[in-house]
Amino acid sequence: MPPVVAVRPGAVPLRSVALILVSMFCFALVDALAKSLALAYPANEVTFFRMLFGLFPAVAMCMRGKPLAARLRQLDVRGQTLRALTLLGASGLFFAGLPYMPLSEAVAIVYSETLLVIVLAPLLLKETLKPRDALAAAVGFAGVLFVVRPDGTHSSWIGPVLLISSALCGALSIIQIKRIRASDDSGTTVLYFTMVGTIVMGASLLFAWRTPSFDALAIMALLGAFATAGQLLMTMAFREADAGALAPYNYTSIVWAALFGYVVWGETIGAISLLGIALIVGSSIVVAMRRRKPEEGPLV
Repeated sequence: MPPVVAVRPGAVPLRSVALILVSMFCFALVDALAKSLALAYPANEVTFFRMLFGLFPAVAMCMRGKPLAARLRQLDVRGQTLRALTLLGASGLFFAGLPYMPLSEAVAIVYSETLLVIVLAPLLLKETLKPRDALAAAVGFAGVLFVVRPDGTHSSWIGPVLLISSALCGALSIIQIKRIRASDDSGTTVLYFTMVGTIVMGASLLFAWRTPSFDALAIMALLGAFATAGQLLMTMAFREADAGALAPYNYTSIVWAALFGYVVWGETIGAISLLGIALIVGSSIVVAMRRRKPEEGPLV
């Protein structure tokens, strides 16, 4: 477990900003690699290899400090299992939806999970839904509608449905994080999720499988390594600084997704989709910043 850096009131540590920016770049690479694979291989297979190849860096990260066996014995197994299954659902559904939509639009839809947390938290965590948060969520959901365009512009509803379902699972995962014991360190959390994902998705290969080429296996290995690295970097950043303070930096992954989509697949973003993405990102940032502690001061 990395040392926790004390956060000076009124400031966001540059280390945390650097960690979250590198994390978002890693996730954008994962999304681009996953889309290239999802166009040729079943989503469950892509998810399985993402988990399998992610096990190696996850184990390596947990070899430092306290023995791994001791870490696992102290783990909040029930809480971590629920968190792992919901996050696994978010990952698998996202990979399944990637072939149907431009990469930047897919990423933006999944980011609406922040807004879904606002709706679900009063039901699952007994939190109070503040009117301004509800308004921000409504604006964000309007942005989702602009992106998916229910007027029939999209040739298929499969992609939007899968991606919105992914966002819902992601929101449930975020809520579950609040229920996990604080003693569970970030490295062990990443390792347990990767282990559960490998087992569950390995069983799913009985239902859908296509033998991958050597090149595809290499890409899957990179996908797993970058995904595990991004997840750990993000967890470290959030442990050292308030999530609301880091929220604006989270959405740099959409910029990378748009760039990768344009360069690799020639994808462009229409004006309506761009407006929708702006509404989703803007409302999510507003919600995150409003939930910061008052004593933390302005962002830097």
